Amino acid sequence: MAIRYPRPLRPGDTIGVTAPSSGVGASMQGRFERAVDVVRRAGFEVRLGACLGAERVVSAPRRERAEELMGMLLDPAVAAIVPPWGGELAIDLLDLLDFDALAAAKPTWVVGFSDLTTVMLPLTTRLGWATLHGHNLMDTPYETPEGLTGWIEALTRDPAEPLVQHSPGRYRSGGWDDYEGDPGVCDMTLDAEGTWTVLGGGDPAFSGRLIGGCIEVLSPLAGTPFADVPAFRREYAPEGTIVFLEAAEHGAYDVCRALHGLRLAGWFEGANGVLIGRTPGPDAPKLSQHEAVADALGGLGLPIVLDVEFGHVQPFAAFVAGAVAEVDAASRTITQRLA
Repeated sequence: MAIRYPRPLRPGDTIGVTAPSSGVGASMQGRFERAVDVVRRAGFEVRLGACLGAERVVSAPRRERAEELMGMLLDPAVAAIVPPWGGELAIDLLDLLDFDALAAAKPTWVVGFSDLTTVMLPLTTRLGWATLHGHNLMDTPYETPEGLTGWIEALTRDPAEPLVQHSPGRYRSGGWDDYEGDPGVCDMTLDAEGTWTVLGGGDPAFSGRLIGGCIEVLSPLAGTPFADVPAFRREYAPEGTIVFLEAAEHGAYDVCRALHGLRLAGWFEGANGVLIGRTPGPDAPKLSQHEAVADALGGLGLPIVLDVEFGHVQPFAAFVAGAVAEVDAASRTITQRLA
């Protein structure tokens, strides 16, 4: 079966903003408004949903969040859905989403990372919809570092042209910017030098269809109908997959166990390579984050590229889940083909 790519975004298109997981508190409203303004100034209409509150860990009760998300996904007037950010409990939506109705609809771009991959992964594995991993709405005001691509640029470009990105060789060593004190911050502070590290066997230049997301939120889905990566490979990726994964905060022991679980669930069967994002998660006393990956996946005989620019450490590459990608670890370049 063929991957279904939503059409490219055009000026005047409507961007839906809802929070399937965590909402936006009062102290973050300045940043939120700044991000929405950037999208509008790029030529788009913005439709703000009702599920954006922050009184609890989620933006609204689960049925309200599911109904609003379904409504935007099925509305042909909404060209893309870009939530403010991730959160913790998007998993509670999955059994409320009508995948039969979505299968009969035209695909809509969904943009995000972190807990949003809880929803994005099954859209790709079950429906064959391409989704865009790499940015949240709150990241939109940032200037994109040289070599990488922002979500607006990625989704407005000609899909016949390859999307080529390369590592800028620098990353942010600290946490996030102070959105309360400086809601308009637009320059990423990339204060540390960093390169890619290749583990395992095989050629460090490889290709395959991208599939993956955040380790913490996806590993609990292994073995369920919402994360059947082996079925995705059989139906949509006869050329093999590239599995991309990153940890938001888990320590090395938890990451190691989660990766072993995904391996046992068949996630790496038929894979041609693995990309692991740079993580802010801590090393353990007797196991580093790199050693955790090597312990779980080192026996696969696959090239495993560590510290790639996606996930919870700035900067962010744009990865189109479902697209064929070519990775050249020597030049730290990833080329994606969306057609």
